[in-house]
Amino acid sequence: MGLIEDISRFLETRLEEYIRSNPQMELQVLEDQLRGQAEEVAKLIVGFEVQEKGHQDQILAIAEEIKLWHGRALKAEAAGRPDLANGAKEREAALLRQGNQVWAQMELVKQRRAQTLELQSQIQARRKEVQAKIAEAAKAAKSAPKQPPSNPAFNWENLYTPQSSTDSFDDLDNKFKQWEMDEELERLKRKMGKS
Repeated sequence: MGLIEDISRFLETRLEEYIRSNPQMELQVLEDQLRGQAEEVAKLIVGFEVQEKGHQDQILAIAEEIKLWHGRALKAEAAGRPDLANGAKEREAALLRQGNQVWAQMELVKQRRAQTLELQSQIQARRKEVQAKIAEAAKAAKSAPKQPPSNPAFNWENLYTPQSSTDSFDDLDNKFKQWEMDEELERLKRKMGKS
């Protein structure tokens, strides 16, 4: 098992290094993670809504039972049957306690749903930020000058044309853009880590 774990750790490390060296890919991975979180949160919200509806239905059923036993207690008192009246009142009180418990559970579910809705909006906002960064990175990659191949084909113009100094400035500009994009990516990661 140790060899498999070592290989697994090595591959994970290499993958992380590769992703870090390709910020656009790192942004894409981050966007995928956020999409997955958004899907999980949406499922949670649906689950909370189902639970809340179930509690509401249960409360209505308990209310009907309370109404029934309250009527029975009044009827038994009117008929001069204190034994039945007391039993009906005890049953009514027990149903009231049960209704209060279900109500408290429903309120807790409502709070959790509200918190989950807030989390959903935060995730959506972060996804928009990351998607904007992905679009920005793609636009920067398209507008960046094409790098000549490492082994250019023989060309007479290459023999007589001195390399311009603007090429080195373009390279410097690309390095700065890459560095700025990396900084922005780290800022987004830190921002996500705080929540």
